[in-house]
Amino acid sequence: MSLAHVKSPKHCANKQEVKVQKRYKKLFLGVSAILSTISLLILLLWLILRPSKPEFRVKQADVYQLNLIDDLHLLNSSIQLTLSSKNPNHRLGIYYDNLQVYAVYKGQQITLPTSLPPFYQGYQEANLLTAFLAGSRVPVAPSFGYEVGRDQSAGRFVLNLKAMGRLRWKVGSWVSGGYRFNVNCVAVMPFGPTLPTPPLTLNQPTRCSTTL
Repeated sequence: MSLAHVKSPKHCANKQEVKVQKRYKKLFLGVSAILSTISLLILLLWLILRPSKPEFRVKQADVYQLNLIDDLHLLNSSIQLTLSSKNPNHRLGIYYDNLQVYAVYKGQQITLPTSLPPFYQGYQEANLLTAFLAGSRVPVAPSFGYEVGRDQSAGRFVLNLKAMGRLRWKVGSWVSGGYRFNVNCVAVMPFGPTLPTPPLTLNQPTRCSTTL
């Protein structure tokens, strides 16, 4: 007479659980390998292409209004600005998002940020960007009028024109995540008691610095 070995339901359940765990482990390892390979390829592509920062220049800047309400230390300002933007890369396109420009004088923002529409820039492509910057009753430091007078005595008006936004690199059909960038342009304009105003005008284009 032979003995029959009957497995308990608990034993069968444990064995099934082990099989499921092994299946999930293999799936996890497979997905991890694929993601690691993709990340490595992106890194290699990035190292090979070595993207260069976009280049900006101030082509034209005209200060039409810079009126100070002395008692209240409030400023009304208006500036017409033309920037050139160039993509120096040979194999990378650039998407520009959330681009804003504004003016700063002696560390004080004197206009509200003006938004520019998003755009795409192909390889070695250049674009002209125009914006009208304005500020109405913008609070400024009590020394603002004194600083403008010093610039007038020196015969030149020094203005910082700034831009900020996000960009995305494009290689073929692949588009990167967003990277924040900042642009700073120093515009030096002739300014003196014998010069007709307005506007104060930039005489020659000036190159800007870009941080990414």
